[in-house]
Amino acid sequence: MAIHEPERIWWKPFSKDERIWVTVALIWMLVSFVFMPIYHFVGPQNPPSETYAVSAEDYDKLVEGMVAKYQVGEENGFPVVHPDPSEDVFLKASMWQWYPILQLEKGKTYRLHVSSMDILHGFSLQPINMNFMALPGYSYVLTLTPTTTGEFHIVCNEYCGFGHHMMVGKMYVK
Repeated sequence: MAIHEPERIWWKPFSKDERIWVTVALIWMLVSFVFMPIYHFVGPQNPPSETYAVSAEDYDKLVEGMVAKYQVGEENGFPVVHPDPSEDVFLKASMWQWYPILQLEKGKTYRLHVSSMDILHGFSLQPINMNFMALPGYSYVLTLTPTTTGEFHIVCNEYCGFGHHMMVGKMYVK
């Protein structure tokens, strides 16, 4: 099969339909170009702006202090904590686990600190699809106000090694 020239002359001016679609695409591109930087500054999707440097040992002490103060039960060897909304809540990621299991109240606002003890992990709250990074050496503060009750799963969405597929934590909202 040989390569042939197109039937019509390719450099001929656009037809009316082609001009309409190119114009629509150009207008949409310009709207997106203007809208996206604006939405970056005023949109509610922005990542947390409050971040603290913290050592793994200090963060672990904060988590264990919260667990000792607010533990209300245990599930599969993990403590279930029901923290006071007026105090900071701590969640740590470490090789293939989220610790502890959180029990929050609907309509209350919490300051949730997320950090990693070892390597990079991804904090993904499902089925809401909130995604944040959990980096070692940093505590990211998420302001969280649960609006629905139920059981939510915290999934690691950054590959963290052999047991990555089993790194699923829980959060209950009552």
